[in-house]
Amino acid sequence: MTQRRKRKSAADRKAEIVSTAIRVAADIGPGRVTTQHLADEVGVTQPAIFRHFATKSDIWLAVGDHIVEELNRVHADQGNIAPNNAHDMLHRLISNHLGHITANPSIPAILFSHELQADNADLHEKFTTLLGQRREAIAALIRDAQASGQHRAELVAEDAAHLLIAAMEGLSMRWLLEDRGFDLAEEGGRVLGSLIDGFRA
Repeated sequence: MTQRRKRKSAADRKAEIVSTAIRVAADIGPGRVTTQHLADEVGVTQPAIFRHFATKSDIWLAVGDHIVEELNRVHADQGNIAPNNAHDMLHRLISNHLGHITANPSIPAILFSHELQADNADLHEKFTTLLGQRREAIAALIRDAQASGQHRAELVAEDAAHLLIAAMEGLSMRWLLEDRGFDLAEEGGRVLGSLIDGFRA
C-alpha cells in the first residue's frame, strides 16, 4: 500500500519557497529567478506558488525579511568577547558577516540587485534601512573603541564604517564574480582585519 505524503502547512511551504528562491538565486542570479524555477525546485505547480504569494514581488519581500532577520542574528552573536572590548567585537562582527555570506552566497547578489529593487520600492527601502543600520552599528563600535582608547581619537567613526562596509561589499562581489574561487572568510579576515587594526590608537 502506497503511503500518502504528508501535506506541508502553509507556513512551511512559504518558508520552503523563500529558501528555494535564495538557493536558486545563488546559482543563476536573482534577476533570472522565475516562479516556474521555484515551482520546479519545490515540486509544485506555478499556481501553487501564487496561492502562497500573490506576486513575485511578495516572494522577494519575504526573502528580504529572511535576510534581515538572519543578518540581525549574526550581528547579535559576539561570542565570549568582553563587552568593553569594542575593537575585538568589530573584528568578530566582520568575521561573522563574511562567514554568513560564505554559507549564503546569494545574499550580496540579492542585496545589491538593482533589477530586483527597481520594481520593488518596499524591498529597496528594506535593504536601504538594513545597510544603514549595519553602518551605524559599526560606527557605534568604533566610537566605543575610541572612548576606551583602543582607536585613534581623530578617526571619524562614520567614515570608517562606510569604508569597512564598502570593502566588505566589494570583496563579496569579487568573490561571486570569481565563482567563489577563494576563501572569502580567510581573505576578508586578512584584508579587513588589517584595515580595522589600522584604526588602533
